[in-house]
Amino acid sequence: MGRAFEYRKARKMKRWGNMSRVFTRLGKEMTIAAKTGGTDPDNNPRLRALIQNARAENMPKDNIDRAIKRAIEKDQGEYKEIAYEGYGPHGIAFIIDTATDNPTRTVANLRSYFSKSGGSLGTSGSVEFMFDHKCVFRVKPKDGANLEELELELIDYGVDELFADENEWIVYGSYESYGGIQKYLEGSGFEIISSGFERIPTDTKPVDAEQQAALEKLIEKFEDDDDVQSVWHNMKEAEEA
Repeated sequence: MGRAFEYRKARKMKRWGNMSRVFTRLGKEMTIAAKTGGTDPDNNPRLRALIQNARAENMPKDNIDRAIKRAIEKDQGEYKEIAYEGYGPHGIAFIIDTATDNPTRTVANLRSYFSKSGGSLGTSGSVEFMFDHKCVFRVKPKDGANLEELELELIDYGVDELFADENEWIVYGSYESYGGIQKYLEGSGFEIISSGFERIPTDTKPVDAEQQAALEKLIEKFEDDDDVQSVWHNMKEAEEA
């Protein structure tokens, strides 16, 4: 197994604090996707994938429809997807993915969170090199399909890791390969449960329990911010150290 498997096993992607926050995050992503690629999911692969994600999270159909409709409303603010980088306390690297209609507000908030924790907001590229940007798909195993054979097929589409996780198959590939992998899986009859992007640290930095507690407070600050979509870091948790 490769680094993506080990990272997923260690982190197990903590869920957001409540369903309303999950719906808000997915709603923003659907609005952005519909605005850039059109409101018809049949002709907009990214929007189609996000609708799958929303259904996997039991997001009501009305919420999905409203998020898509916002893309064509004249008074709707223009969301921008911006990644911010920096260092938290104890030298832990962070990348914060945001979707914001006011970058000035967002950067001020993030700088404040970093500063108050003893860290600092960095410039673009300051920590990005410490992470691999990957696309990831969760799919249902298909009758008659073989995991090893599928992996060999998908290598040509940019997939570098595929493994079973409980009742799902997890597919990891390069960030740029998202569209090709999605097209292959859909065309081959696989049911995609959800898909998206992850930033996997190329190396992790161990911390003790006290340091981890301080870092988790900072992560909570980030995740409580309405402009923040995802928080990535290279902390190795104390119980794993």
